Amino acid sequence: MFATKRVRLAAAAAVVALLSGGAAVAATTASASASPAHHYAPVSLNRLDLQGLVVNAKYTLGRNTGNTFQQVYSDGTVLGTPIAGPNVGVKFPTEDYVALPISGDQVYITWLDPTTDAIVDVFVMNLQTHTVYDYAPGSATPESAGYITVVSWPKHGFPH
Repeated sequence: MFATKRVRLAAAAAVVALLSGGAAVAATTASASASPAHHYAPVSLNRLDLQGLVVNAKYTLGRNTGNTFQQVYSDGTVLGTPIAGPNVGVKFPTEDYVALPISGDQVYITWLDPTTDAIVDVFVMNLQTHTVYDYAPGSATPESAGYITVVSWPKHGFPH
């Protein structure tokens, strides 16, 4: 009986130790998750006006390898035109676009069908490294990547 009492006391002590440790972890986790905003860069849903931006996107990987497309942004619309590669001569329609800042150097751009608002093309452009990542739905391998050359910046002072 005396040995059983010692086993019970040891077990109780172990439970108290485990619960104390769990409480400490829970308190630490709660305080860390209570204020995560200071660990992240600010986010924004402010749309960018790209009117006047002209970009040449030259693709070196993926579906569009070997093609260069010029993207001309107007007031809420964009026209992509093949200027080098196998797609030269193909005519694409003018699309609507939405552009959001990802960071000071990166832009997320979605092209939309003006009639249905269906997503036609999606780009992430890094204006510092001059890279472009493109996702154009419509095939089993819709991704492309490459490099951009900025031909013209918007006159209204789009950050560059």
